[in-house]
Amino acid sequence: MARKKGRDISGWLIVDKPAGITSTAVVNKVRWALDAKKAGHAGTLDPAATGVLAVALGEATKTVPFITDALKCYRFQVQLGSATNTDDAEGEVIATSDLRPADDEIAEALKAFEGDIEQVPPQFSAVKVDGERAYALARAGEEMDLAARPLYVESLVMLARPDADTVELELVCGKGGYVRSIARDLGQKLGCLGHVLWLRREWSGPFEASDGMTIEQIDELAKTPELDAKLLPVELGLEDLPQLKATPEGAVRLKNGNPGMVLPGEAEWGDEVWVSHEGQPLAVGIYKSGEVHPSRVFNL
Repeated sequence: MARKKGRDISGWLIVDKPAGITSTAVVNKVRWALDAKKAGHAGTLDPAATGVLAVALGEATKTVPFITDALKCYRFQVQLGSATNTDDAEGEVIATSDLRPADDEIAEALKAFEGDIEQVPPQFSAVKVDGERAYALARAGEEMDLAARPLYVESLVMLARPDADTVELELVCGKGGYVRSIARDLGQKLGCLGHVLWLRREWSGPFEASDGMTIEQIDELAKTPELDAKLLPVELGLEDLPQLKATPEGAVRLKNGNPGMVLPGEAEWGDEVWVSHEGQPLAVGIYKSGEVHPSRVFNL
């Protein structure tokens, strides 16, 4: 089997994704521009969506689950008065309504979407149904009864009401949220129907769209040391975990995948932590009685 070509380069590159390109295409562009052997992203954005897409290179891919699990902020606009088969402006209008709710009615309805809620994914989504992607079945004309999924919503607020037909919202939520489902369900709750007009992810965990590079900037700096210098440290993906420092002997054991001793720190028995040694991330694992039992080991 041939070895995958590219450099062993590790870190995060933050991209401000434009509309009209898939998240996978962005990852491929970054991998090419950095000549990286390994790359992935922390949370898919629909092709029509814009905003922060955190691309992990090399050893940073081992921290992707922690960014995927982190809170994220979306700003989006809902078109009131019509529903589409995709729950966004890309789809076909399947129902309309002349009803237009007042601002206070919208604000009151938003309260039902906060906290721990259940959310049914859009018909056009990447959810698997009997081994097939839902969007493939939907394109073939099939209608599915998709199971509701849990979602934690920290906040959902109205930012603006440009006109009677549109409302701009901000959503802060946990893993697995579908903004299109929020728009659809809000429209149904208000009795006026609704779908997403546009969507932008403002931040994801520690990463902000305002700090992201454009595709044009990546193209301009491709294959240069200047682009390498834009990489952020691997450990930024671990900000939500307590940090402990390994003893010299513990560092050797942890690097070999064995439990290793750590210095006292802000962690309790059973906590998931990350361990550093000489300023470099070494491992992620469970802290028990002065040792960390590793689940992921970094080779930096």
